[in-house]
Amino acid sequence: MPTNKQIHLDNRPEGEATASNFKLVTAETPPLADNQVLVRHHFMSLDPYMRGRMNDSKSYTANQPTGAVFQGGTAGEVVESKHPKFQVGDKVVGFGGWQQYSVVDGSVPGSLKKVDTSHVALSHYLGAVGMPGVTAWYGLVKIIAPKEGETVVITAASGAVGSAFGALAKARGCRVVGIAGGPDKCKYVVEELGFDACIDYKQHPDVKSLSAALKEACPDGIDGYFENVGGYIFDAVMLRLNAFARIAMCGMIAGYDGAPLPLANPALFLINRVKLEGFIVSEHMEIWPEALAELGGLVGTGKLKPRESIAEGIEAAPEAFLGLLKGKNFGKQLVKLI
Repeated sequence: MPTNKQIHLDNRPEGEATASNFKLVTAETPPLADNQVLVRHHFMSLDPYMRGRMNDSKSYTANQPTGAVFQGGTAGEVVESKHPKFQVGDKVVGFGGWQQYSVVDGSVPGSLKKVDTSHVALSHYLGAVGMPGVTAWYGLVKIIAPKEGETVVITAASGAVGSAFGALAKARGCRVVGIAGGPDKCKYVVEELGFDACIDYKQHPDVKSLSAALKEACPDGIDGYFENVGGYIFDAVMLRLNAFARIAMCGMIAGYDGAPLPLANPALFLINRVKLEGFIVSEHMEIWPEALAELGGLVGTGKLKPRESIAEGIEAAPEAFLGLLKGKNFGKQLVKLI
């Protein structure tokens, strides 16, 4: 059996996460039992939600245990199988974690899924046609539920969730405005993803400036908002919301280091009769087939052109993850293992 390099959470961060919170470990992969499958990972997914799991505080998912493989999505290939439904060579996605190989019980529902790579690249099943894409779909379709002609806004617009959100919203006839960091990301959001406008928050470092930019980009106000960040950006958006606006709250990356994120003017929720709903996409598995079908079609036909940031080798995972938390990635952040 092959030697398996793994990244463990060695200790919990105090404030900002650092590379010293992680540890590279080498382990032996165990022999397979009946119904088990050995998967060689081609790609590992790095996602902002992972930062919250590093803490030892209450969160919407279980805390990441210390001294164990750091958990996360993976895409790879079956290299050995003792399960009748999985054959050597099958391309699969699962939750194998930060390691080169995983042993999976193929009889557990949802533990491993075969994917078709003839029209959609394997890596996209961790991004646009995976959890991030379904996250965008649920927030837009089930919470914001836009009508044709309405204006919707999303933060982290150039990322895996944001890019899928843009394509889905344009397909529904919306005016779509993104918020991203830096001119290159904003150019990509407008020119390649097809957003109607994109605001560079780095050029608008306070509520007043950003709110003015939003007023220009959203002359008819904001009907739907997909929240990934929090902080002063949320405050600025609140000032531009229309009556009966809907907010899908997916992440608050500005607060992942543990500091509270106060809201400047919560009375606006009442004044504008705003609907705000937080959600965890894994709690809504019933919508995944419909969402993935639409997302796969958008990618396969070129209507959604996801961008990826690729770190090479498992040793690069911690620094790539820390860079993701600071917005250094461009599109979906992955680690390529082979």
